[in-house]
Parts: sequence; structure tokens; C-alpha cells
Amino acid sequence: MTDHLAAPGPDPKVLRLIRKYELEGLGDELEAQWTRSDDRTSLRGLAESFNQRLLRAALADAGVDTITDDVSRLYALLDGDEGSRGERTAARRRLERAEVDVETLRDEFVSYGAIRSYLTGYRDASLPESEADVRETESRTIEGLRQRTIAVTESKLARLRDGGHLRLGSHRVLADVQVLCEECGRQYDVARLLETGACDCGDS
Repeated sequence: MTDHLAAPGPDPKVLRLIRKYELEGLGDELEAQWTRSDDRTSLRGLAESFNQRLLRAALADAGVDTITDDVSRLYALLDGDEGSRGERTAARRRLERAEVDVETLRDEFVSYGAIRSYLTGYRDASLPESEADVRETESRTIEGLRQRTIAVTESKLARLRDGGHLRLGSHRVLADVQVLCEECGRQYDVARLLETGACDCGDS
């Protein structure tokens, strides 16, 4: 599939980087890896792979020869996921000596939210139907538990009130399940979250 025509507003960050580094065909690869039925790559996995491609392209532009393992290790050091402080500093200095703008490159690294925004918002991609079915099944299970919580609570309140242990007028029992994403800091109703299939950890 080819990229869709640009929608009004700024292009997605992922698209801008694909164009900047002339990574032709990478959009198709990302979509295929995310939407295939078997052995589907997660958004986090796609983001890591994408960022390594950016690093490889930047190194190629600077005339630095690398091998796959070297790029993977360099990315982990730049991203702060691996290595000691000394190793990370040495990696940065190595790139700076090759005239790679490390700060700009690190700013260009994308989050999994940026990958999701590009795939769903720009390319109009979606997960296989089976994924939606799984979420729908779990959503029904959670809704059943929520309704049971309400029913049990109502029963207990009625028993307490009828036994003279509780003064309570006309009332309704309300129960909902909220999910707080600690990465984007936003809170979601679980049913809505399962319906959409993702939180709003987007990236400009």
C-alpha cells in the first residue's frame, strides 16, 4: 500500500523523517509488520526499529561504516536503555567526531505513539479483525464484572437498610473502571480504551 494523500495540517513526524532520510518503502514495511495476522510487530517494536533505521541513515550520511549489531548497540546507548554513563558518553563523542548532530538525532527518535498516529491517522491502517474481537470479548467480561459489582453492592445496601443498620434514601449504585496511563498521564474509561485499542500517547 502507498501512503495516503496528506490530510490538512502538518505532516506526521514519522512521514517527515521518512522523507528527510529518503527511506522509501519504510511506510509500507511498518504497516505490513503491524497489520499482519501472524507474528505481528508491536508499536514499541516498530518504533525501536524505525529509530535504528534513522540512526543508520544518519551514520551513512556522515560516512560512518556500521554493522547491524553496532547500530543496535549504538541506539540502545543513545536511548539510555543500556550501558554505563561512560559508555553512553563515549558513544556520543564517537558520533560527534563523525560530525553527527547527536542532539538533533535523539530529538528525531519517535515514540510508539508517533508510529500509531502515522499508521492509523495517515495511512488509515488498522489491526486485523481478530485483534478487535479479542478486545471486545475482554470488554464484555469486564462489563459483566462491573454489573455484578453493582448488583452485589445494591443487595448489601438493601440488607443493611432493612436491618436498621443504615439510613439511606432513594439511590443508585454507580461503578466504573478507569485506566490511568502513566506514560501520557491520561485517564480512560476501560470500555472506551478497549474500543479504540490504544491510549493517546501520541507524538507531534
